[in-house]
This record gives sequence, structure tokens and C-alpha cells, in this order.
Amino acid sequence: MKVYFDNAATTPMDLEVVDLMANMMREEYGNPSSIHAPGRLVRTKIEDARKKIAQLLNCAPGEIFFTSGGTEADNMAIRKSVSDLGVKHIISTEIEHHAVSHTIEELVAAGKVESNMVKLHANGQIDMAHLEELLKANPNALVCLMHANNEIGSMIDIDQVAELCKTYHALFQCDTVQTMGHYAFDLSKTRISFLAASAHKFNGPKGVGFIYINHETKISPYLTGGSQERNMRGGTENVYGIVGLAKALEISCTHLEADKARIDALRKYMAEELTKNIPGVQFNGDLHGRSLYTVLNANFPPSPINEMILFKLDIAGIAASGGSACTSGTNIGSHVLNALKVDPNRASVRFSFGRQNTKEEVDYVVGKIKEMFS
Repeated sequence: MKVYFDNAATTPMDLEVVDLMANMMREEYGNPSSIHAPGRLVRTKIEDARKKIAQLLNCAPGEIFFTSGGTEADNMAIRKSVSDLGVKHIISTEIEHHAVSHTIEELVAAGKVESNMVKLHANGQIDMAHLEELLKANPNALVCLMHANNEIGSMIDIDQVAELCKTYHALFQCDTVQTMGHYAFDLSKTRISFLAASAHKFNGPKGVGFIYINHETKISPYLTGGSQERNMRGGTENVYGIVGLAKALEISCTHLEADKARIDALRKYMAEELTKNIPGVQFNGDLHGRSLYTVLNANFPPSPINEMILFKLDIAGIAASGGSACTSGTNIGSHVLNALKVDPNRASVRFSFGRQNTKEEVDYVVGKIKEMFS
């Protein structure tokens, strides 16, 4: 049996999206910046995609800008907040995606900004009281918090954070790469300054994403050299990727509640089965609280087998990912698990689920893990 439990890394493309993109590649190849009919046709496809995304997020089409993915969107939001909007202080956490954390570190090292990290609870949830303290002490800051952590699944209360940022006149940049297409968003009600998303996390193509920029937030072009994306990002658009992104998001949002219920049941079932079959297993994150329903981060007890778990899973046809806390000065380990002070002698494996996964696959995986620890 072949089992793919690494959907947090990337998801298989929806076949309807593949067909749509392939047909367009064959038949519609004009440059969207050209004024002739083939170019205008392709331009229409891009703008239709933008309108569709805006409709799904309940925002204005003019607030959606296409990028190469979440990393570019995160970089754009953070760097432009500092260079264009006069941000002098950034508030974030130690468990953000490196697209955010490395960008902040670079700006701090260059002396362009100062930063503070919000305290974290052991389950990966942020300390909201500490966040408010930091906002009080640093008004007009940029708050960079991901909606859901990609390794352990812990989630922020996005509306509560947005309200705090509004109270203290802070910008709010939110990486929604793990949650876009999996949760409903209403950007007319949730006050976010910047939002980053990536198509390949919701069964769309790789190499394309978008950034939402609130209409009240004005920044200069991120990439110069052309007037594309309303002069915000130069370069010929990834037309087929953009069309595929919009279709994938539409499909995901159409089946959102049904997928959520089924996948969450699958995640909880696997947690129960691992608990029954592997003595001493634990789970990183907030399994029974505010947690991403597509991610289960299992933490296995100290064992000689730990360093071989991912290898043995791969041999058994099981795709999953993992990381450990730092065990030495040369082994950096997972920055998320290190920040949460997870026991470095225990092995952690992230199983992440998609709409294609089944209960039978869970049983197969649990059986193979049970064999390893027998």
C-alpha cells in the first residue's frame, strides 16, 4: 500500500484543476499584457480568477495580488511594512515559518527594525496577555502571526488577534498557507493588513500564490520591471498557475465543511489508535483544543528505533515528515519543537491529511508503527 500523509508539505492537484490548466495551455497562450485578442482573452482569465478569490474571501478584487507563493507574499508584507510604512517594531513568535522568521531576523540584523517574541504555552498557543503587553509597549507595530503552525497545527484566534491589533493601531500580517482552502475567511469582518496563501496547499499547482493587501494599506511595488499586478509586481503573470489556483480554491471552499468533518475524524481516529497501540505516545500541539484539523504531530517515546522511523515508514510506502528537538550543538533540529522545549530524546512525526486519505490508510500506518515498536 502507498500512503501519502504529508499534505502539509504539499497536496496532490485536483484532477479538475489539472484538466483546466492543460486545456488552457493548449489553447490560450497569449501574453496578458498584449492588447490583441489572444492577450485580452488571457487577461480576462486572470481577472476572473482574481474576482473569484475575492468573492470567496469576501474582499475587493483590487486587494488580491498574485505571487509565486506564500514565501514571496510573507516577504513582501514584512519588507514593505518596514520600508514603506515606517514600521520600527515587529511582534512575532519563535515558531513562525522561516519565510517570516528569517526575514525578521535579517531586518533586525541590518538595524532596520526591532522585534519581540510573544510567549508561548507548552501546546504552541500564544500567550494573548503577553501579546497585549507587547502591543501596549509598542504601538503602531507589525504583528506577524501564522494562522496555524505547519508542524504542530496549533492555531491562533485570528479575530481576537485582529481586534487587538486594531485597538493598538498595529498592522497584522497573517500567513494562512496552512489554512487557506481549509477554513472560511471573511475579510470584510476580520481586520487583516496582509494575508499570504499558496495554491499547492489546497490541491492547486505549485509556484503560485497570492497576497491580500487591505485597501487601507498602501505600499510601493515589490518587484519592478513591469506594470503587472496593478504595478505591484513586475513580470509576466503565471497565467496557468493563477487560473489553477482560483479553481482549486473554489473546489476546496465548495466542499469545505464536509472535508473538515471527515478529515478531522480521521485525525482523531489516528490519535486514538496510536494511543492504544504505542505505549507512551504523546502529541505535540493542541490536539483537543484550537488545532488545524489536517495535522497530527505524534511524539514517540525514547527508543533505539527513533532515528529510523521516517526511513522505515518510507520503505513501507508511507510518506510523512518529521523533526526532532535539538540534541547537540551540531544538530539544529526543529525550531518549533525547540521553542516548545520538547524532549529531544523523543521522536516526532507529522502526519498530515488531505481529502484523498482513508481510514484504511490510517490502520495500515498504525500497524507498521506498532511493528517498529514491538
